[in-house]
Amino acid sequence: MSTVRVIAGLGNPGTRYDGTRHNIGFAAVDYLAAAHSASWKQENRFCAHAASIVIAGNPVLLLKPQTYMNASGKAIGNVCRFYKWLPASVLVVVDEFQLELGRTKLSLAGSAGGHNGVEDIIQRMGPAFPRFRIGIAPPNPTPMGMTDYVLGKFSPDETNTLANCWERILSELNLIVQQGPDLAINTINQRIQKNEPNQQEI
Repeated sequence: MSTVRVIAGLGNPGTRYDGTRHNIGFAAVDYLAAAHSASWKQENRFCAHAASIVIAGNPVLLLKPQTYMNASGKAIGNVCRFYKWLPASVLVVVDEFQLELGRTKLSLAGSAGGHNGVEDIIQRMGPAFPRFRIGIAPPNPTPMGMTDYVLGKFSPDETNTLANCWERILSELNLIVQQGPDLAINTINQRIQKNEPNQQEI
């Protein structure tokens, strides 16, 4: 069973990207840090912001790469090399256009699925790391292009929807650390998730 030592939320640094759909990975680790009263520090050796928490007796490093999305693997690779951790010990939290807003799905490896941040990590470290995907899909078809949509900010209605999901999302992140991704995947991916418009299984 793999042990999660790092939870890396993906996003783009800078205030212009605050509140954007593509930065929901940053938001997730921000909420997790706040729940544990942890503070962020700039770690230049990692090219990232980092915070340390403990979940069920397990020390976990929270990470927000400051390299921009397309070079996320640089910061994560720096951490793994410094601590001599395997890629499988890194849980990557990422936005997912193919999932309804607020829905989540855990995978243990695989392709990037068109996500540039995940693709960069794969190119630098290989595909053997778990990904916790948080849905950002629009409720109805949007005329916006993919790039404009993911770099756009959440609407007030979307923000309200997510507000009802964060408690569950943080609970699932805690579960992954406590049980390990190999066991937690069954609970997370088979759970009928409440507070969402569509409760059908994926």
